[in-house]
Amino acid sequence: MTRPIGIDLFAGAGGLSLGFEQAGFDVVAAVEIDPVHAAVHAYNFPNCTVIPRSVTDLSGEQIREAAGVGARKIDVVFGGAPCQGFSLMGQRAIDDPRNSLVKDFVRIVRELDANYFVFENVKGLTLGKHRRFLEELIEEFETAGYDVVKDWRVLNAYSYGVPQDRQRLFLLGTKRGLTVPKYPAPLTAKPGSKDASLPYGPTCKDALDDLPDAERFSQLNVIDEVRVKKFGKASAYAALMRCDSAEAWGFGYARDWEPLLMTSSMRSNHTDISRERFGRTPPGEVEPISRFLKLPPEGVSNTLRAGTDSARGAFTSPRPIHYKWDRCVTVREMARLHGFPDWFRFNETKWHGARQIGNSVPPPLARAVAASVRDAIGGVVKRPLKRVTLGNTELLRMSLAQAASFWGITSPIGQRDRKSGAKKSKQRTANPNQLVIPVG
Repeated sequence: MTRPIGIDLFAGAGGLSLGFEQAGFDVVAAVEIDPVHAAVHAYNFPNCTVIPRSVTDLSGEQIREAAGVGARKIDVVFGGAPCQGFSLMGQRAIDDPRNSLVKDFVRIVRELDANYFVFENVKGLTLGKHRRFLEELIEEFETAGYDVVKDWRVLNAYSYGVPQDRQRLFLLGTKRGLTVPKYPAPLTAKPGSKDASLPYGPTCKDALDDLPDAERFSQLNVIDEVRVKKFGKASAYAALMRCDSAEAWGFGYARDWEPLLMTSSMRSNHTDISRERFGRTPPGEVEPISRFLKLPPEGVSNTLRAGTDSARGAFTSPRPIHYKWDRCVTVREMARLHGFPDWFRFNETKWHGARQIGNSVPPPLARAVAASVRDAIGGVVKRPLKRVTLGNTELLRMSLAQAASFWGITSPIGQRDRKSGAKKSKQRTANPNQLVIPVG
């Protein structure tokens, strides 16, 4: 069959994009307002059209035009729209202006006339007063002509082969009259749990033990990549991350990459006092001053978080402490704990790289959800023979200003003036009719 096509809204670096590709979809367009994230997405998915704009400024027709799909049927739209506001008594939460991006998600699904949608968000949306917002969102989809799987689920990444405790809500829906997708059954149990019905998933040690220590390489103080002679003995999970077999690519496109180039591995400059504290902290416990978890080698990571953006001070995410070495994990090690394969690269700075991972859906979890949508669509998808050449590495080196200039836009991401501390907000593109800048 022709590979079904999907569109990623709020794409970030591309965790959902990768999962859907590995499940057999062609992701033809990705909308991402942050120009740095958009550049990284363009590097990893060079055949996908990146639209560096807010969904608020886009129509379904504009997305179709940018993606070059003409009148082709859009099989699925997916994404994790941020939702922040909750209205006062008597008002609908979804009508709160702070939740406009969620309504734009529904609008674009409707305008694209997509057969399916996948809406991903935080577990907290199912709890307390937030539950009301979720119910209103389901009503919005139903009004737009979609059946929503009512027994919505919160899925944990460790149930799908990821060495991380990370819970996310997924809403699945389909145009009325089509086959409704089923939620994916768990594949793995949390290591050390009493669940005897499933094999244990990978541990932190499975994820990281074959990676050379970044602190062996002085060049990683100034750049994020180094060529190594060899890696250590790989676990079954690490072998998947290293793409040692055709199985590792799933139904996705194999990339041309350099397996001995260890990337996204810039070192952190910890003080001797910090290293001493890290060393004294037992694995699986929290270091009391930094509040960083020291990874349990036979367990899973805690939820990897994104840190704050430039509008809120640009604090790097609280990366956990390595179980073996007295330092925080590198961005590459975070990627391993998140299920990103080693060919997938991030912005070279630790701040941007950690944000791109912490904001993303773990690809193996995304792949499981996407496979359920693919099965509802029906047909047989085959592993493609075509290989993909990754983008220009300059896309990984850009600052926020450089990335905005590359895309030909004014950065929409709020920044702080270092002298006054006043927040500067930039909301509009330089040319609102300019959708895509070709990536060379």
